[in-house]
Amino acid sequence: MIKVWGRLTASNVQKVMWCIDELGVAHEHIHIPFGRAKEDPAYLAINPNGRVPTIEEDGFILWESNSCVRYIAARFGAGSLWPTDPRVRADAERWMDWQLATLSEPSDTIFIGLVVKKQEQRDMAAIAAATKRLNELWTIVDKVLATRKFVAGNDLTIGDIPMGIAVHRWFTIPVERDRHPNVEGWYSRLIDRPAFKKNVVNPPV
Repeated sequence: MIKVWGRLTASNVQKVMWCIDELGVAHEHIHIPFGRAKEDPAYLAINPNGRVPTIEEDGFILWESNSCVRYIAARFGAGSLWPTDPRVRADAERWMDWQLATLSEPSDTIFIGLVVKKQEQRDMAAIAAATKRLNELWTIVDKVLATRKFVAGNDLTIGDIPMGIAVHRWFTIPVERDRHPNVEGWYSRLIDRPAFKKNVVNPPV
């Protein structure tokens, strides 16, 4: 049994919950209200960063969402989400790293600017620059997806999980998007998956 701490509307928690549901892993979810992770001594004892998610299995505690996804997939999804071919797995993990290192900064700029901040606090020039950058970055993904159904091949892998969270945010935030037909097709394939729909598109509140 895996325990997962965090609120289900948090994008990093959604990575873990989507992975768990794709693999049918028995789990227990412990809700952490917004802002509480940095204030709760009991939670800080297991994750001193005061961020979500954190997972635990048989006394093994892990935080950092992509690391949690890697662990769950390796533990329960060898041959599916966790490719056994080392080259395919490296390809999938590359996209996990790219999401964190490259996609996250402009995506966060837009999300915080348009969703978190009040209108009078928004830096519209920064939001416009981040939108331009993301359109360029999704063009890279679009070219890759011209030859495959998912980011690391024709099967869903760990690489699609953080990237899928990012693309859902991209398609649901009010910005000017260039046409990326292959990304749109991939996003449609993700939406067709019950675990994605449940945990990312319509997460329980």
